[in-house]
Formats: sequence, structure tokens, C-alpha cells
Amino acid sequence: MGSKILVIGSSNTDMTIKAPRIPQPGETILGGEFKMGPGGKGANQAVAAARLGGNVSFICKVGRDVFGEKSVDGYIKEGIDTSNILYSDKASGTALIMVDDKGENCISVAPGANGDITVKDIESLSGVIKDADYLVLQLEIPVESVVAAARIAHESGAYVILNPAPACKLPAELFKYVSLATPNQTEIALMTGIEGDVEAAMKKLNEMGVKDIILTLGSRGSAIWDGEKAEIIPARKVNAVDTTAAGDTFCGALCVALSEGKSKREAVEFATKASALTVQKMGAQESIPYRKDIE
Repeated sequence: MGSKILVIGSSNTDMTIKAPRIPQPGETILGGEFKMGPGGKGANQAVAAARLGGNVSFICKVGRDVFGEKSVDGYIKEGIDTSNILYSDKASGTALIMVDDKGENCISVAPGANGDITVKDIESLSGVIKDADYLVLQLEIPVESVVAAARIAHESGAYVILNPAPACKLPAELFKYVSLATPNQTEIALMTGIEGDVEAAMKKLNEMGVKDIILTLGSRGSAIWDGEKAEIIPARKVNAVDTTAAGDTFCGALCVALSEGKSKREAVEFATKASALTVQKMGAQESIPYRKDIE
């Protein structure tokens, strides 16, 4: 089955409207196209890793409602191990997404059950975490739970990947548990206090304790930190329809490639292809490619 990939994170139901442009405050725009489907950064990354060939388990928390039931059924169909998914009395997470004609988006998330993942929950699943070879984390669940999971995985020798999104202030303790961080420019600026200088920000994050860093640069591509300088891997030039889940696909693909023994450069090239396919389709998980699409 290959290396064991464990994703811990959010599960949402996305409600997306594509319109000519994103409305201003107080403005109503008619003529949009509506879609509803599964999403959440944790779930997107788990689905991406599974579709691209990874041996994936997913831990999230959902409500005892139709959104939660439908989400878990979807993960099972993707071949993801859902045996440790948790349940909450709160509603399942939801996200409202607006997408304009250029593929840019704005998102509002009601975390619901995602915000109910506690440190106690994480500690109760320490055996599952210790059994993983790779742990993938994001920041749509409580930060203290992210830190607890990263610590357990790090102490057991797992490779811990942190996608620090959405951007927020993080405790210094977390960085010493992270093997690889995959921030974008906004996120790394918040983490390091350095804006506009890619290499200086990556160097600072490295000094803060993160060994490997891959900085995503949007349409410019990605930068890999080699310990001394940043190497730029250019993006694929495609017609972007919707950028939702592009970063999540990149992260899931990156983990799969690394778990297969690829170098960081090879892993980034693989992930770049995957995310380039994602932005050419509408939606979150619906747009995530399969291995055969890349090959």
C-alpha cells in the first residue's frame, strides 16, 4: 500500500456562485451559476492525495446532519480510511464561495464542527498519528489541536507537512515540529514579519525551525528552499477558471510524490501539474485530478 499518509483537518460543504465579478458590500449581482459540493482544506488535501495514488487516512469532525453524512460517504468512495472521523453536536462546516470571470475567489467559512476538534480528541487518536509516515495539517481547525498533532507525529518520526492556511499567528513551538511548510506569500509574511523578499522570508522561517520550505507564488510558480537560496519552479500556463482547491491539490500532490521517494524538485513539478489541472475546472473537490490525468 505504500507510505501511510494521514490528513487531519477540516471538512466543509461548499456552496459556490460564479458571477461576472465579486459584489461590493451592499451590492447584489444577478446572473450567477450555483454549485454545491464537498470542500474544506483538510478534506480537499485528503481527496487530492487519494486520487493521486496515496494511501490516505483522514481525521476530521462533522455534525450529525446531512452535510456530514454526505461528506463521509464521499470520502469512503474516494478510498480514504474514514474509521477515525469524529462527530459533533455542532453543525457540519460550510463555506460560501464567490468566483469571478477571471477565476479569482472570495470565501466565507462557518467552521461548525471543525472548531470542535480538541486537544483531547487528538490525544485520544495518538496511536493513529504515531502509525503515520506523513502527517498533513492546515489551519481550519483549532491551532492548539494542530500543535498537538504535529508534536505527536514529530516525536514518532513522521514527516510533518504544514499548509499554514488560512493565515494566522502561530505559536513558535509549532515550527520545531514541522518538517515541511508550504505557505504562500501572505502566509510567510505573517509567519516571519518579512514582506516582499522571498529568500529572506524563507531563510527566516528556516531559522525558526522549519527544515524544508516550498513557497507558492501563484501564477509565477513555486520556490524551493535548498538551505541557502530559493529555486523557482515556474507554473504551467493555463486558462484559469476557478482557483478554489488549487493550493490544496498542490499540497496533497506534493505529499504523495514525496511519499513515493521523489526529490523536492520532482515533487513540486508533479504538484504543479496537478494544480494546473485543478484551476481549469469549477468547484473544490470536483476539480481535483486523478493520477491518470497527470500521466
